[in-house]
Amino acid sequence: MPGAKGLLKGLIVVIIGALLGTMVGELLGAYLPEGGVKNFFLKSITFGLEPSVLDLHILTLTFGLILKINVLTIIGVIAAGFILRKL
Repeated sequence: MPGAKGLLKGLIVVIIGALLGTMVGELLGAYLPEGGVKNFFLKSITFGLEPSVLDLHILTLTFGLILKINVLTIIGVIAAGFILRKL
């Protein structure tokens, strides 16, 4: 199915773009001096499901997903979209 293959490829590229954008944002935030620019790059929105634990005494499972999105995460996703169009 060509549609499913393209969707998977797009999802992988967008996830990689989001990860790289977040990493760049955190690195820039570490090296920038205190002020408005640093706050702009470090300000993020966090949402998701808090970790939940299922303890079966012989096996413990932890479920959860938390997403942290900042400005460069969005820029990374947009850049990944442009790269995907070129591929």
